[in-house]
Amino acid sequence: MIDVEKWREILRTMGQHRLRTTLTAFGVFWGIFMLTVLLGAGKGLESGAADGFPRVANSVYIWSQGSTQIPYQGMPIGRQIALRPGDVDAIAKNVASVGFIKGQNSVGVWGGSPPYTVRKAKNGAFSVQGGFAGIENFNALRILEGRSINALDERQTRKVAVIGQRVRDQLFTKAEPVIGSDITVNGIHFQVIGVFQSLQNGNQAQQEDERVYLPNDTLRYAFNQIGWVGSFVIVPKPGLHAGVAENDVKSYLAQLNKVSPDDKGVFGSFNVQDQYDKVQGLFIGIKVFSWIVAIGTIFAGAVGVGNIMLIVVKERTREIGLRKALGATPASIVSMIIHESLFITAVAGYSGLVVGALLLESVAKMLNASGGKAGFFGPPQLEFGTAMVALCVLVVSGLLASLMPAAKAAGVNPIIALQDE
Repeated sequence: MIDVEKWREILRTMGQHRLRTTLTAFGVFWGIFMLTVLLGAGKGLESGAADGFPRVANSVYIWSQGSTQIPYQGMPIGRQIALRPGDVDAIAKNVASVGFIKGQNSVGVWGGSPPYTVRKAKNGAFSVQGGFAGIENFNALRILEGRSINALDERQTRKVAVIGQRVRDQLFTKAEPVIGSDITVNGIHFQVIGVFQSLQNGNQAQQEDERVYLPNDTLRYAFNQIGWVGSFVIVPKPGLHAGVAENDVKSYLAQLNKVSPDDKGVFGSFNVQDQYDKVQGLFIGIKVFSWIVAIGTIFAGAVGVGNIMLIVVKERTREIGLRKALGATPASIVSMIIHESLFITAVAGYSGLVVGALLLESVAKMLNASGGKAGFFGPPQLEFGTAMVALCVLVVSGLLASLMPAAKAAGVNPIIALQDE
């Protein structure tokens, strides 16, 4: 049962010192508010950065980047090692750490003039890149219309294309149907099967949105790249880090092409998982920092509550002494002090949580209305688990704030208290 009289007394005591109670509660309010905003903003930044990463975040790209500098097994220096289509099957068969591998070619992506693309009276120069089933998961793309490249497109070497939204906007009017229409790339006709938007940020997103994807073998035959592959896209087997597959493939290619193991500049690579791990480590640090700052602020507010409760006990010494003289137990005195302390911290802290959540929700709605992102910053969000932990911290801080005042109240001597003027 709720002790109505006890709560009336608590509210009456607080009402007699409204300014003091309000200023004390504000410290707890601000601590929970800061915790909510910092963690919500950190989550928004994390989600915004994560959107810019491929959904397959443990991929590796390997290419031939330089000539040999060390003679090896009778082979001279200065050889430029080309990656060949047959290497794809050889690596899949002989490198145990590789779970997925595809070859990828391009035109105008890493240098050279982009091919000329025409649609009726409109035209533009857009880079062309080879793709495969699931390419959107490797290059952080969102399909806006139609579909992406699939396995049947690859097997049948279909003349199909998935175009970026900036390509669509330049070649098509708003009234024209895009899916199923033809575009001409360097005089060769391709049917548009999809339109994509890059999930990356800044200049990278713009470059990606001005790109055309073709099935990789289609690109190789159409642009006379039959005898070589520009790069390999590799994913390790489950449970392995991408760096393991990266090193194993480079070692296998060196062995296959008689390249010295010490000749490190022949094959270049980019490990997406290494970059992803670094970003995740950064956000873990941000989260830990946010908790440290916010919890410190909360406990600072709790100290303020404790100090006020000590003043309350001092002011009510005669009252407490009288209660004890009339038979009140130390437990009932302690309960009264703890209830008042917890009430102040709970109301102030819950208010801070609600105000912080409302602020985050407002910012999220504004971002979603303007496209969902602001640079690297995505819509902020407060996780339910985080809110529950914040409330637990709040309860603990309120309890700790009440311990010393409660102990002091319980130790009041009725005789001395009644003699006190």
